[in-house]
Amino acid sequence: MNELQEQLIELQTRVAFQEDTLTQLNQVVAKQDQEILTLQQQLRLLAKRLDDALYQQEQGDEKPLDERPPHY
Repeated sequence: MNELQEQLIELQTRVAFQEDTLTQLNQVVAKQDQEILTLQQQLRLLAKRLDDALYQQEQGDEKPLDERPPHY
């Protein structure tokens, strides 16, 4: 093979590896995006539950959150 053909093969090999790396990175980013969306949804639900619990406590409908049960 001449030098030009060897350089072409080297470049093609590099491009193939780069395409594979980009595909893998894209899969990781897509998975992380889904996980972030799930965590944001869970955080919103927890914040709502906390707000509801604090509101009920202020209204006197419920025992304080830090009150120990009588058997302690």
